[in-house]
Amino acid sequence: MVAGIEERDARVVEGEGGQRLDRALARAFPDLSRSRLQDLVRAGQVRLDGAIVREPALKVAAGVRLTVVVPEAVPAEPVAERFVLSITYEDDDLVVIDKPAGLVVHPAPGHEGGTLVNGLIAHCGDSLSGIGGVRRPGIVHRLDKDTSGLLVVAKNDLAHRGLTAQFADHGRNGPLERAYQALVWGVPEPRNGTIEANLARSQRNREKIAVVRAGEGRHAVTHYRTVRALGPEVALLACRLETGRTHQIRVHLSHRGHPLLGDAVYGSAFKTKAARLPEPARASLAALGRQALHAGLLGFAHPRTGETLRFESPLPADLAALVRALGDAG
Repeated sequence: MVAGIEERDARVVEGEGGQRLDRALARAFPDLSRSRLQDLVRAGQVRLDGAIVREPALKVAAGVRLTVVVPEAVPAEPVAERFVLSITYEDDDLVVIDKPAGLVVHPAPGHEGGTLVNGLIAHCGDSLSGIGGVRRPGIVHRLDKDTSGLLVVAKNDLAHRGLTAQFADHGRNGPLERAYQALVWGVPEPRNGTIEANLARSQRNREKIAVVRAGEGRHAVTHYRTVRALGPEVALLACRLETGRTHQIRVHLSHRGHPLLGDAVYGSAFKTKAARLPEPARASLAALGRQALHAGLLGFAHPRTGETLRFESPLPADLAALVRALGDAG
């Protein structure tokens, strides 16, 4: 065996003959994602009874020997950058981060460095066994740059595949749970309810998401509960996601006439409302500098053990100070 290259063997068991090669490989090597295995087939790294095959859809017979050559994961393109991360939980498969506001999750134009991915590459080091053949953390869901709170990241293909499936299912058939705390303008009526409105990229401003007619865009459902009315101008809400669309909570609440405090994108028309707040609350809001949204609860099934993991994060200092100031004012 060549250094840095792993060769694995398995046989197609009786009763599983006749299926596609990529499916047979996924059953035999569950720690590798199906897309990764398809890439290896096309690259000539898979053999059937010693003969190289390059067609993932090829039907395989029971009893044949599957051999897959797995090259060592290549280094990630984003560079490692060491900085302090707030880690809530970590094991060999995944890491749960309590992300501060202002931290971008993934490198993108304008944010090539200093992202959560850069920090995780440095923190995890060799424990990143590779997502799709690349030694990088597997991002299965994201938080906006200025949203704080809990985020789970996969370290390997097995965890990435298991977590991705749970987030795609939105908790319908498992323990996936996501809840946010939000400070909004006004007190919703009814105080508890569900917002169901399709979302799509805005035609007027491609950087924004907009509510669109039924049959267009993507289905989106947000459940909200009024935790506390902080005077007549502001309420603290608990929001639970049934779907996970970009900017979902921000757009849904703005659509209902209750945009998030500090949301310069979806709540700019409500800036004048700040003048109605007493001075301490006004000053606290001015110092916030971001939308008042925090991902305070995250639960999911561990992709390897099946154990239900559930984590909570208290309001960060900036939002807690704003709640206190608004409460004192009310």
